[in-house]
Order: sequence, then C-alpha cells, then structure tokens
Amino acid sequence: MQEDITEFDAAYESRCLELLARQIPEHAVGRCEVRFAADDEARLSDVSWSTNILWYLLASDSGFKTYLMELLDSLIRYRAQCRHAPWKKGIVHIDAGNLRIEWFVDDGEDVQSADASEEV
Repeated sequence: MQEDITEFDAAYESRCLELLARQIPEHAVGRCEVRFAADDEARLSDVSWSTNILWYLLASDSGFKTYLMELLDSLIRYRAQCRHAPWKKGIVHIDAGNLRIEWFVDDGEDVQSADASEEV
C-alpha cells in the first residue's frame, strides 16, 4: 500500500501569516524574531522570542503569541506531511506588519526544495 503524500502549496504559509496579521494587527506591527524548532515527530518543540518585554506581554495577553505558536506547529506538520524540507528549524520575522517565515536546513534532512523563505 502506498502512503498518501499531500501536494505542497507554496503560497499556504504566506496566506496563513497574512491572516494572522489581519486578525491581530496591533501586534503584527511590532518588531520581533521568533526562532523555532521541531522534534522528529514534526511537532513544535522549542520557541525563542527576541523582542522587548512590553511587546511580548501584550502579544501574550492578546493571544497573538499562542496563535503564532499553534500556526507554527501546523506549518511544521504540513511541510512534513508533504515531505517538503526544510521543516525542522526556522524563524518568523515580524517587522512593522510584514510577517515572513524563513526555514533553515537541518543537517539531517533530505532537502527537496530550494525555496526556503516566503514572505507575506
């Protein structure tokens, strides 16, 4: 029996980030970097925020932080399901309303795509 592989939609990630920015625009306009990593089960396992404490607290209170982490977990699983590497490490850049995700190649991954960055 052959395993089903979902076809990867290259625009999916940028659409999801754009929707998040529209849902909570007051936090998407900040400046922040969110570094993340996934475990071998394709689940979000580590997150590190680089921003000022006030923005971080406001993002926590509004739900932006939680929504972004849930979205990252979903995007990791989506890439892994589609077998679209890289999917284990990355960074989300939040810069004055511009949200983009940059994926980093993990030394243990079999890279199938040259496109490692998408922008909203």
